[in-house]
Amino acid sequence: MSGRSALGRRTAIAVVIVLATLTVGVGIVAASNVAAGLSQESGDVTVPTWLYIATGGGVIGASALMTMLVTDRAVIADYHDRTLGITTEQLLAAGSLVLGTIGLFGLALVIIVAGLNPDVAGFASAAVLLTFVGARALLTTIAYTVGNPWPALNPWRRIALVLPNGLVADEYPRRLGSWPAVAALLVLVWLEIVAPLSSSPGALLLAVLGYSAFTIGGAVAFSPDSWFQRGDPLSTWFRLYGAVAPVQRTDDGLAVRFPGARLSDDDVITDVSAIAFVLVLVWELTYSGFIVTAPGVTTIGFLVDLGFPPAFVYLALLLAGFWLFWKVYWLAAERTRERAGTYISTRYLALRFAPALLAIAAGYHFAHYAGFTITLWPSLLETLAAPLNPPANPTQYRLTSWFGYVEIAGILIGHILAVWVAHTISFELFPGKLQAIRSQYPFIVVMIFFTMVSLYLVSLPTVNPPYVAG
Repeated sequence: MSGRSALGRRTAIAVVIVLATLTVGVGIVAASNVAAGLSQESGDVTVPTWLYIATGGGVIGASALMTMLVTDRAVIADYHDRTLGITTEQLLAAGSLVLGTIGLFGLALVIIVAGLNPDVAGFASAAVLLTFVGARALLTTIAYTVGNPWPALNPWRRIALVLPNGLVADEYPRRLGSWPAVAALLVLVWLEIVAPLSSSPGALLLAVLGYSAFTIGGAVAFSPDSWFQRGDPLSTWFRLYGAVAPVQRTDDGLAVRFPGARLSDDDVITDVSAIAFVLVLVWELTYSGFIVTAPGVTTIGFLVDLGFPPAFVYLALLLAGFWLFWKVYWLAAERTRERAGTYISTRYLALRFAPALLAIAAGYHFAHYAGFTITLWPSLLETLAAPLNPPANPTQYRLTSWFGYVEIAGILIGHILAVWVAHTISFELFPGKLQAIRSQYPFIVVMIFFTMVSLYLVSLPTVNPPYVAG
């Protein structure tokens, strides 16, 4: 059999496997939208919860076993190395100019609208909708499904470029890594819960001005290039989500690759702080689902009844969950080293396998925000048409009853892609086929754990977070 026909046969088998697992996983469940930001609808699963969760975990386990049957290194390398280059410098320059103008205009619009109409309801404010529907939901989705537009859009970077910089040091200190971005992202997630950012344009304005001072200050203290590469949370957010996308920026222009192929490269995650940021991406979406379901509400109520302030309780749960994800991930890295019987350090294994989690984060994000975006998209358009005089009750779409299946598919596709990426990385790291397969087991267990937790939360009816402004 020729190499081309063998590749075609294996590709067809892979497609069948993916479709079969999705059919099994999606066909028996219906899911609710997880509340995030403004408002979403909710529903219930139609089968026993234990069967629903077990099936989701089983799909990931089965896909892992099927993936392990693909041991031809040429087939694995072909998927991740095949690239279509696009080198049109004039087009890229024009696109950067257009997107940069849009970014500056968007930031100005948020500040002006929120400043002039601070008391408008969040669902009727162009500032709130542009922030949460336009950036938090839609722009992030574009980053992992198409390509990362943030380097061209980023208005704060364009402002920083015209200001003096290097006031503290000419370059951003490598020892800081992405820890400022990690800390800032945790603060932003916490504020999104405890402050009425999605319901009060005035509160959102304060948050935007505070963030502007923080990130422009960092760029001025060091250099815009190094700060927005590592220290700025939004730039790190979009850069890592963008690593999942098929369109990638290269030194020669743009390159089109298979979705997720970039995740197997060894320069996606280069230090421990970047691992922490990836884990925050995974945990913050799980956290936002936890606090609006019965287990989360009960936990929050119990701690508040003990006398802890609600804002502190939300912060403590956010940090505790992140710490748990951190410990579980490093435990998996240690077990991988033991099972592979390798001299490769635990730290390096953790760095190499961390990008696979970005596919999971993308699947989580899609499940959380796909319905959210569809529901509020007409509201965004109507308020942008008259930002200073918005309609009192902008149009909102209602999701169909079957949309929960689409969300579950997003979660499962993200995890299946993560399994494939981990499989590829293991074959890049270890020369023996059995050694490479054995090394994947701990991370597969972690992925099954993440899947089951996420599906359990998605299966529950949702309410508004207690003790905080809606």
